[in-house]
Amino acid sequence: MNSIVSPQITLRTPERRDGVALHKLVAECPPLDQNSIYCNLLQSTHFADTCVAAEQAGSLVGFISAYIVPGRPGTLFVWQVAVGARARGQGLATRMLNHLLSRPACRAVTHLETTVTASNDASWSLFEGFARKHGASLERSTLFARDTDFEGAHESEILARIGPLEAAAL
Repeated sequence: MNSIVSPQITLRTPERRDGVALHKLVAECPPLDQNSIYCNLLQSTHFADTCVAAEQAGSLVGFISAYIVPGRPGTLFVWQVAVGARARGQGLATRMLNHLLSRPACRAVTHLETTVTASNDASWSLFEGFARKHGASLERSTLFARDTDFEGAHESEILARIGPLEAAAL
């Protein structure tokens, strides 16, 4: 098992048992979109090599779901970053990102992409700080527009592209 122990929080590769716990964690982390438990089970199994679970005292307190973009092996797409209330303010999200990018499955990754709504200040702060710490640029563009892609039912999702990332900086 690929894991790192940090003050009371263990970062590890997700397992099947994390599916339901992930579903509950995301529900506690607005404004994250709630996915089905089935989706969370797939994230914890099929995509385990590119996701990271943070566990404290036997409970899931953080999770990053991500995947290598099909046809672009140098790009890791971060789907969701969830940090439970009791683990916030400890730099856990940044530690999870660094842990994830240090894994063998991410060896070829030179760029990180994610989408963030304009109103999600916490996520912008995370990704802007991550780019700054790694000396990488952060480019923004609209990936999915509120009116044309979401029929007005969801805020536009802004693509944040960070890179290039150097292995030595991770």
